Amino acid sequence: MGLLYLALKGTDTKKIWTELKGAHYKWIFLSIIPSMLAFASRAWRWKMLLHPLGYKPKFSNTFYALMFGYLANLALPRLGEVSRSVALNRAEKIPLDVIIGTVIAERAIDVVSLLICIALTLILEFDRIYSFLVTNLFEPLKDKMYTVVHSGLFYIVLVILIGSAVAFIMISRRKKHSASLMEKITVFIKGILAGLTSVMKMKNHNMFILHSVFIWVMYWLVTYIGFYSLDATSTLDLKAALFVLVAGGLGMTAPVQGGIGAYHWLVSQGLLIYGISQTDGLAYATIVHTSQMLLMVLVGTASFLMLSVNKNQKPVPDVSA
Repeated sequence: MGLLYLALKGTDTKKIWTELKGAHYKWIFLSIIPSMLAFASRAWRWKMLLHPLGYKPKFSNTFYALMFGYLANLALPRLGEVSRSVALNRAEKIPLDVIIGTVIAERAIDVVSLLICIALTLILEFDRIYSFLVTNLFEPLKDKMYTVVHSGLFYIVLVILIGSAVAFIMISRRKKHSASLMEKITVFIKGILAGLTSVMKMKNHNMFILHSVFIWVMYWLVTYIGFYSLDATSTLDLKAALFVLVAGGLGMTAPVQGGIGAYHWLVSQGLLIYGISQTDGLAYATIVHTSQMLLMVLVGTASFLMLSVNKNQKPVPDVSA
């Protein structure tokens, strides 16, 4: 909420509200189609990651667990990764450490995909993306790091962390069951590593790559279709959509619930480069972000209910005999 306040600070909120009331929401409803296709493709890709490890979960369960994870992310940042892993573990009885490994692998692939999008944007819009990153990311980050490193609090926290680590090691050594604890940790890490290496064990790499490309193309379409919801952004092209996708992607990586505030600020600042006012940029970011959040809430809640129903269902006895 603090980030959202900073994004809206100094803008005409009444004008933003006017823009929102006059928006063409048929385009927002249309953008739901590529969003759902991206979710389905992501669920199928996750299913593919588990196949080489000897597990074949139902597509419905991977989809429900994925959407429940998105819902959980709106409560606490990064809670979704854990929540969807636990949900799939309970639905399919797949070891939790293996599932977490595949989730980490998937996130790593997403980072690579975002970097590829940044590279494409640099090629197509070098001057604009360079100016945007320097002004809104590199310079603020450098200033923040300088302030943190030169503050006394930084060194106090550093000493506390080092002291805590040393104390933890000493206490662990004194415990009688430290060996069994280490064995459990080792087994857990091995499971995560198995999930991480599932990409290398996969037989159909081409299909996996196709799903990864398809997911980000759908995100690109959501961004582009959203331009038509406002008159101010309706003239922007696909290159601008790629740029905004990168800006929004960076905002969504921020450790806040659903990228709230960070997404709005970065997208509105990015649209300034295309001559879109900050007010119109915030209106666009609000429409697209809110519609996606509502979609995640609705589908995520329905997925949670489906997971609960499936868990409580008892097998029907065979009475034919």
